[in-house]
Amino acid sequence: MPDTFKPDTPEQVRDAVAWAVSEESPLEIVTRATKRTIGRPLQTANTLDLSGLSGIGLYEAEELICQAGPGTTLAEIEAALKAENQRLAFEPMDLGVLLGPGDGRGEGHQSIAGVFACNLAGPRRIKDGAARDHLLGFTAVTGRGEIVKSGGRVVKNVTGYDLSKLVCGSWGTLAALTDLTFKVLPAPETETTLLLHGLDEAAAVRAMSAAMGSAHDVSSAAHLPADITAGGVGGVVTALRVEGIAPSVVARVAALTGEMAAFGVAVTVIEDTASTALWRDLRDARPLAEPRDRPVWKISVAPMVGPRVVAAIRPLVAECAYFYDWAGGLVWLAVPPSADASAGAVRRAVDVVGGHATLIRAAPEVRAVVDSFHPQSGPIAALAKRVKDSFDPKGVLNPGRMTAGA
Repeated sequence: MPDTFKPDTPEQVRDAVAWAVSEESPLEIVTRATKRTIGRPLQTANTLDLSGLSGIGLYEAEELICQAGPGTTLAEIEAALKAENQRLAFEPMDLGVLLGPGDGRGEGHQSIAGVFACNLAGPRRIKDGAARDHLLGFTAVTGRGEIVKSGGRVVKNVTGYDLSKLVCGSWGTLAALTDLTFKVLPAPETETTLLLHGLDEAAAVRAMSAAMGSAHDVSSAAHLPADITAGGVGGVVTALRVEGIAPSVVARVAALTGEMAAFGVAVTVIEDTASTALWRDLRDARPLAEPRDRPVWKISVAPMVGPRVVAAIRPLVAECAYFYDWAGGLVWLAVPPSADASAGAVRRAVDVVGGHATLIRAAPEVRAVVDSFHPQSGPIAALAKRVKDSFDPKGVLNPGRMTAGA
């Protein structure tokens, strides 16, 4: 019968992994298990549950740094930051909205280790970077059963290799995180969102590109087609968010509104809670959460080619639903249920322009036969294998989750 190991210290994590190496018995690495249904279904003999390493160990608001155990929930961290009027600037999405209840999933329940291991970031990523850009340091246990430490408590730390960039996005296949230190930033005093009504997708991308390239410090840009509603905002809408000190926001919004007049469509404004609700829904891909049986893809491409990818997919996939974030560079796409989740059509369209498509939600039988993560080219795949072999030569950490046979 499979066992679950739930250590309370990094040393116990090391012992569990060392045992797995000696027995050549793979481990599924989980903290809050909120992302268990992403990637290939694992058939590991045992589970390593890191939720016991939980809690905020250090929070120095004046230094803009926070340190926490891997099992600390995002909700706990955000509550502590809110009390000091601070935030995680990369705006991590909550996958509990898309993946739904079950296995402990729920809004705000995901762990901070899961956020960084999956490199999750929301609409503000285009301005403030991804999760990996905010991880200052970590302690972890590699697949060799060794405790390693990288980085530290300062933003500028150039000692050795920047392993933080490597573990972010590795989905627990390189190391089991036991401690994380990350930077935080002050929260804005207010936010306002401009809504441009009625632009077609090509014009919307041009408008978003112009806004992001302007001097008005736009923090997010998204486009909603006619059948998408988020935060109570519906219709064909292009949204541009401006944040900061209230007088500055007022001045920048006025200037941006004047520049957007060149696109010849109606412009309206929503503020504060209404703006927050819109971007929270877009962050979590809430418009595509229902119905739950639809596979959902996360497609990352150059912003200007987002509409080209969608235009290539739509004739081949009936009744798909989608919207654009990251000024057109992120396409959230829901497709009808099928045996392959329309993987062929999606990936062919992406390969033409360059980028990658990740299958975020699908039935287990689909994920068993379809690569959830975009297949890598030969040289990149060879490099990834060398990295994996260096960190986890016996393949005991989340084997096969990202790549079949790994």
